[in-house]
Amino acid sequence: MELLPTVRRALLWERLEGGRVRCGLCERRCRVEEGGEGFCGTRRNVGGELRTLVYGDISSLSANPIEKKPFYHFWPGSTALTVGTWGCNFTCGWCQNWTLSKARPRPERANYLSPEDFVRLTLREGCRGTSLSFNEPTLLFEWALEVFPLARRKKLYNTFVSNGYMTEEALRALAEAGLDAINIDVKGDGEVVRTQCGADLEKVWRNVGLARRLGLHVEVVNLVIPGVNDREDQLLSLIRRHLKEAGAETPLHFTAYYPSFRFTAPSTPVSALERAHDLAVEEGVEFVYVGNVPGHRYEHTYCPSCGELLLRRFGLSLEECRLKGKRCPRCGREIPVVGELP
Repeated sequence: MELLPTVRRALLWERLEGGRVRCGLCERRCRVEEGGEGFCGTRRNVGGELRTLVYGDISSLSANPIEKKPFYHFWPGSTALTVGTWGCNFTCGWCQNWTLSKARPRPERANYLSPEDFVRLTLREGCRGTSLSFNEPTLLFEWALEVFPLARRKKLYNTFVSNGYMTEEALRALAEAGLDAINIDVKGDGEVVRTQCGADLEKVWRNVGLARRLGLHVEVVNLVIPGVNDREDQLLSLIRRHLKEAGAETPLHFTAYYPSFRFTAPSTPVSALERAHDLAVEEGVEFVYVGNVPGHRYEHTYCPSCGELLLRRFGLSLEECRLKGKRCPRCGREIPVVGELP
């Protein structure tokens, strides 16, 4: 295993007594016995040293519209070369990418992609930036810290699509290395995140606020699942916390769930998404979107001051941009959009 390219010394860990180590990458802060692995399956204690098993082990790669993440206010209409690896630090039973997130890495059969080759491939594919997604991107931490500065030097942007459960130290290191934008899936209220994801929602919201303070572009998403997180009190709790931690101008996405992995609940009714959207608008969130419903009027961006249609989308495609210098053409309000406009 010593010579395998995807097995490297991990960062953010400490030694404990008896040969154990404690991982400091995510808020699980796993204590790992000699020869054992952390919860996510991507960190192993080898001789009292924590190793990552997935450095550059790419399970999936594709050029995706940035709107797929979803990012609606970050480089709209651009394409990001998107990669993921294996494993996850959450236990969500509805995962759409469960064939990747629920699988354990096999370093002896890894598909290794170096940071340099990934950046070269991003440029060759004509993409405007990079995105780490598909499974929890925090698990590619050590690789990301090398990718991001290389990408920045080539004038590429760097994005994460995350559950937001990394430690503060990890998030700060990612931002310092060149992370530009993060989409965080909050998944519901505290009870849902505790029972369905095995995590503490307070840590997720803390990172939403921290990402904003670090200067990252932030968008928040919530998959609305019937019978799990679609009650009005749950939605209002999420919306009000969004306003507190992210602010009124930070985009909030309510996306439709479809049965996957262990969940067989029926797909999200469009009416439930519309109700969530309307509640958020009533509470004061200025940019609220409905996702996974191609052609819906709430996938467009409207001026919160005068109602003018500004960015028209269909599914994952940006069909029209009416902004004038990032301002509403009717009332002149400045719209918070990062990057060049098409």
